[in-house]
Amino acid sequence: MVTAELVKQLRERTGAGMMECKKALVAANGDADAAAEQLRVQGLAKADKKSSRVAAEGVLAIERSGLTAAMVEVNCETDFVAKQDEFQGFARAVAAQALASGVADVAALMALRGKSGEPLEDVRKSLVAKIGENVAVRRVAAVRAPTALGAYLHGTRIGCLVALKGGTEELARDIAMHAAALNPDYITTAQVPAEIVEKERAIFAEQVKGEQKPADILAKIVEGKLRKRLAEITLVGQPFVKDDKITVEKLLKNAGAEVTELVRFEVGKGIEKKTSDFVADVMATVKAAH
Repeated sequence: MVTAELVKQLRERTGAGMMECKKALVAANGDADAAAEQLRVQGLAKADKKSSRVAAEGVLAIERSGLTAAMVEVNCETDFVAKQDEFQGFARAVAAQALASGVADVAALMALRGKSGEPLEDVRKSLVAKIGENVAVRRVAAVRAPTALGAYLHGTRIGCLVALKGGTEELARDIAMHAAALNPDYITTAQVPAEIVEKERAIFAEQVKGEQKPADILAKIVEGKLRKRLAEITLVGQPFVKDDKITVEKLLKNAGAEVTELVRFEVGKGIEKKTSDFVADVMATVKAAH
């Protein structure tokens, strides 16, 4: 008899999906060893071994409904796989589930069941076994806008969600496109942590240290440099990407709008990619074969 506990044990042992484990156990009349071997033959027991590989390529997917949107980053190992319909379809399915559930935690999201009835984590493992690469859902974000929502994808690698209080959908999308292009770290200077402000101030103070000017003048120069730097790293301080004669702050003020939330994802950002010597890799493969 194939019990739920037996299925669970085989799943933990092989890393294959729950449905695959159940089918293998049924076919093997409950023999776990035979089922594990069958899964290995079918290539379905490879997921866990691939989980340690660096997955720095991938896509972003955005799903929205009215004033609510969800964005996910799903990674793989190569650009080739990132372009495949099945991989992109999986990313869209994850985003759709994130939107429907409102879940913003990856682990909780992957425990939910998709349209197939399987947990998304099982779907992921089946995809890993099928395509032969590690696949990872790295992060998820959900945004709900008070008045207008901007959702923008630049290709499949950079995405932004912007929530506005006041303003229009067109303005919200323009702000999302701007953020995609100029990558602000914060919305306003008030959001910049005090330690970062002080660090920047110290850097500028060091820069002007040797100048032969009165201390009060040097202090004003430092503060001027600091204001310029804070404008560079904040959304509202940046020149608007469609018209650099106006800042985003002025654009928003003219529209009677305020950005309440901004999320920007870029595929692979912050993931350490492994570099390798192609010739050395080939030679190592050849040596291993002899």
